[in-house]
Amino acid sequence: METIEITKVAGTTTIDKVLYTGKTHTSGGRDGASRSSDGNLDIKLSSPGSNGTGTNPEQLFAAGWSACFIGAIGIAAAKNKITLPEGTAVDAEVDLGVTKAEYFLQARLNVSLPGLDEETARVLIEAAHQTCPYSKATRGNINVAINVRI
Repeated sequence: METIEITKVAGTTTIDKVLYTGKTHTSGGRDGASRSSDGNLDIKLSSPGSNGTGTNPEQLFAAGWSACFIGAIGIAAAKNKITLPEGTAVDAEVDLGVTKAEYFLQARLNVSLPGLDEETARVLIEAAHQTCPYSKATRGNINVAINVRI
């Protein structure tokens, strides 16, 4: 079997040092299965709204983004010498929708920073949104709303 490169789209930033590469093999599309090369991820996939028992790409994206965003909040907190409150969390919502017969995503990150004042929460969230690789990847590409509960 021969492998040919179909397209390569240059991004705005070239990575100097790759820290990690997540590798998965997926078959069957939205009604299939996906497994990581290390075996830590081994899941069934189901289309949103179907009777399938698997997860879907929107849920996986939401989980990845929310986990990464919490890490970015932690980086911002450390830089600003702020202790994150117990109960810091992100509830991510990723919508799959259609506009003019084309598929699109949009997202909301609902951040909980219980007990922080509004200004401190704003500083942390704005910094995290600049740091998080998922935020960088989606910036200018999909509609994103970030809400903070303090």
